[in-house]
Amino acid sequence: MSGAAFGVYVHVPFCRHRCDYCAFATWDDRHHLTEAYLDALRVDLADVVAAMPRPATSVFVGGGTPSMLDGAVLGAFVASVPCAPDAEVTVEVNPEDASVELFDAYVEAGVNRVSFGVQSFAAGVLASLGRRHGADAVAPAVAAARAAGITNVNLDLIYGAVGEPVDDWQRTVDTALDLSPTHVSAYALTVEAGTPLATEPHRHPDDDDQAAKYLVVHDAMVAAGLQWYEISNWARPGFECRHNQLYWSQGEYLGAGCSAHSHLAGRRWWNVRTPERFIDTVTGGRRPVAGEECLAADDQRLEGLQLALRTSVGVPVSALSPAEVGGVLDGLVERRGDRFVLTVPGRLLANEVAVRLR
Repeated sequence: MSGAAFGVYVHVPFCRHRCDYCAFATWDDRHHLTEAYLDALRVDLADVVAAMPRPATSVFVGGGTPSMLDGAVLGAFVASVPCAPDAEVTVEVNPEDASVELFDAYVEAGVNRVSFGVQSFAAGVLASLGRRHGADAVAPAVAAARAAGITNVNLDLIYGAVGEPVDDWQRTVDTALDLSPTHVSAYALTVEAGTPLATEPHRHPDDDDQAAKYLVVHDAMVAAGLQWYEISNWARPGFECRHNQLYWSQGEYLGAGCSAHSHLAGRRWWNVRTPERFIDTVTGGRRPVAGEECLAADDQRLEGLQLALRTSVGVPVSALSPAEVGGVLDGLVERRGDRFVLTVPGRLLANEVAVRLR
């Protein structure tokens, strides 16, 4: 468990347009529910605040597209969460929503980190992913955040779209670094059931292509001074995402809103998925919990190893067989003190290593 760290997640499930690859609990056809959803969210978040065992060291507002909401409205939700003095408070933002006025409202509420959904700087790739913003919207968005005083900026990127030349991906990475972000998340495009992408096999990514592009982004990040700390994440020293680190270290957190997950005192639970059910449940005076679980000790330990393996923390040397480290895993992990950490080739084959954890 992650010491005294504690997180709060707030979910905003509305988008203007649903991207072709997205399997998150988001909707682009239910904006008429926004007012009722926010009313229910206020009630749910108040319950979350009442259940908090200690102030939050991180707050994350995700979605969906939280930046679609009025800045003062979203800021009121953030400001209602009791936070530790140095808490990390993040809001996900689409570049086309950015303005100094929006970020001023965020800063007044305590927001000190924004995560921009950039995905690519190539117009053709953005179109193939179903993204609606133009690549030229990103630099002004970053500038607006900084003008408001938010200097901790993450850029989310996606690689592996069919038809994306390696040169285009290299330009995307270089353009992102030109904006001097404190943090970059670069994710391989994945095919999720139920998405438009899943129904079109000719658009599915190629493993070898994605491996080549991972090497491109890793080399560029390291050269620019951003350190790798999780398979898909790089940061300048001291700017690692503390909220995500909480998840990766099996820390404690509470979630508000539809589909939000919580973990407290060894119990996990998750809320109903759709905004309609969330509204109906909360307005009916009931908790919006859809299910829960308590992992057995052995299962919890294995999960902890699987999560740690993805990070630069790595796993204890006892978690892997010496024979396999010197054999089938040769070159995929390296020893750092009393732990094994994935090498760059190992990150490309992380699942192969994970199945050998003991």
